Amino acid sequence: MTARKSKSADRDLVITRIFDAPRKLVWEAWTREAHLTKWSAPNGFTIPFSEGDVRPGGAWKACMRTPEGEDLPLSGIYREVIEHELLVFTHAWEEKGRRGHETVVTVRFFDYGKKTKIIFHQGTFESAGERDGHQGGWSQCFDRLADLLAKRRAGSGTRKRAVKV
Repeated sequence: MTARKSKSADRDLVITRIFDAPRKLVWEAWTREAHLTKWSAPNGFTIPFSEGDVRPGGAWKACMRTPEGEDLPLSGIYREVIEHELLVFTHAWEEKGRRGHETVVTVRFFDYGKKTKIIFHQGTFESAGERDGHQGGWSQCFDRLADLLAKRRAGSGTRKRAVKV
C-alpha cells in the first residue's frame, strides 16, 4: 500500500527555523506586543496596531500596513498556550469588515543547545497559491525575528541569522 498525502496537507505550510537565542527570549518575541510589532510583517510592511490576550480563548488583532499605505486587518483567537512550549491560534484576514478564510497556526518551541528551534505550521489554506504566498511572508518575518533577537543579544557576540532547516 502506498502512502499518499491528503489534499489538505498540500495546502498546509510547515517551516522549521533555528534561532540563535534562548527559548524564553524567542517566546517573548512571539507573545509581547512590543516585540511582535518589530518583526511580524514581511519586509517593507509595518504593524501600526497590535493587541492580544495570550491565553486560551483570548483574542488578538493587528493591522499590517503595506509599503503603499494600505491597511490589512487580521485577527484570531488563542486556542492553546503552554508557556515557552506551544502557541496555537486562529488567523484570518478581514476585508471590508468581513472575516476571510480562517487558518490555524501552531508554533512549537524547543531548546536546541543554546539556541531555539521552532516548528511553525499553518493550515489549511484554500489553495496552494495562498500557502506559497504566506510562506514567503513568514520567511521574511522569521528573518526579521532573527535580526531582532540578535539585537537583543548584541552584547553576547556576533549577529547570526536564523538557520533555514
